[in-house]
Amino acid sequence: MRIRPLASAVLLLAGSIMAHALDSVPQPEYHQRRETLGASLKGGAALLFAGEEPLLDFMPYRQDEDFYYLTGWNEPGAALLIIGAGDGSVDRLGTQIPPHVYREILFLPTRNLVLEKYTGIKMDATTADVTSKTGFAEVMPMSALPEVLGKFIGEDRRRAANLYTQNDVAAAKAAMEFTGAVLGGSGLSARDVRPVLVPQRMVKSPAEIELLRKAAVASVAGQKAGMKAIKPGVRERTIAGMETEKFLEAGCERVSYAPIVGSGLNSTTLHYSSNEALMEKGDVVTIDAACEYSMYASDITRTMPVNGRFTARQREIYEIVLGAHRAAAEAFAAGKTRLGNVNQRGPEVTDTLDKVAYDYINTHGKDLHGEPLGKYFLHGLGHHVGINVHDPYDPAKPLDKGNVFTIEPGIYIPEEKIGIRIEDTYYVDQDGKLVDLITNLPLDSTAVEAGMR
Repeated sequence: MRIRPLASAVLLLAGSIMAHALDSVPQPEYHQRRETLGASLKGGAALLFAGEEPLLDFMPYRQDEDFYYLTGWNEPGAALLIIGAGDGSVDRLGTQIPPHVYREILFLPTRNLVLEKYTGIKMDATTADVTSKTGFAEVMPMSALPEVLGKFIGEDRRRAANLYTQNDVAAAKAAMEFTGAVLGGSGLSARDVRPVLVPQRMVKSPAEIELLRKAAVASVAGQKAGMKAIKPGVRERTIAGMETEKFLEAGCERVSYAPIVGSGLNSTTLHYSSNEALMEKGDVVTIDAACEYSMYASDITRTMPVNGRFTARQREIYEIVLGAHRAAAEAFAAGKTRLGNVNQRGPEVTDTLDKVAYDYINTHGKDLHGEPLGKYFLHGLGHHVGINVHDPYDPAKPLDKGNVFTIEPGIYIPEEKIGIRIEDTYYVDQDGKLVDLITNLPLDSTAVEAGMR
């Protein structure tokens, strides 16, 4: 059947882009985040754009992470301008440049009433109570953006040296080009805003922790459903579908990442995602699957025996991975240990959790040739989690209060068709204690077997 061009351009997941669809941190918290960013701009400005509305229903909408972090706004096509407070100065012509105050403006696009019949009603700068609904004292039409930014930089061209945006976003590039034209030039050069936001995003607030906890609870429900459905002859994709159904039932809007359900040899492929094989008796199956709740992600991996009981060898490898997981968690010290990575495992490394897990694996058990198992731990121990399942962070900084990250050691031995990974998501509370967000989900090998029944 041929679909008319207009209809094909607007077949979207209805309701997925409504601003009120998600739980959220309080509006004052978003405002505080914007003020914190503004204070780091040295009198300059940061311009961020929302995600664009997709054209087809198989291209689901998800808000730009940094834009959402600063605004909590979930409709497409908007822009945020933050102007940091700056001192007065004198330019080379002797002109007095007055000081300027902090300013934040949300720009909303013009409504398209025809498309809204397909996608739902949007807001614009003229919507009633738009300031209270958005949390911004200044809300303007998108058409005003070049004038506002151009006037700010035009007052003192030196301000352009502290201009930040998303340099890989088409709308941001266009805005820099057009604002440059407004100023009589060929375009503006801006710095990448994302590294400036990393220190802020690394430290999660109590409100963020609560959203992450809800994502974890929903993810656990999905993992439990999958665990009970595992048996020989079941397709991997069936388990992935069952877990995804549970995620959505629990109020999550989407999976955090493509579910991984790898059995047998597939369990040794780290990011196996085709999920097409039938599970066979005597194999293990590694399930790495979790969901997002109100834009905040969880991340969980469990490994189970397909027929409900580990072989002696599978149990041995499982317990080594679990031992490495626990050793890393026990070694954590707020403000002192770093997460580390696969390239930091030499004898000179003494402050990373990755090294602790690697050393445990490398000193417990052997492969079929009598060699240590460390070489089968192929990836880093973990990553930060937040609005992105791989949230941005500074690897040079030690883990500290408010950080949320995974611990996920693994051993992958293709020769034995054994791939085992055990992953939980943790946060560091205000006392500096490590708290596991993944609760009520079987962890040791005996509990896993019991959880499958």
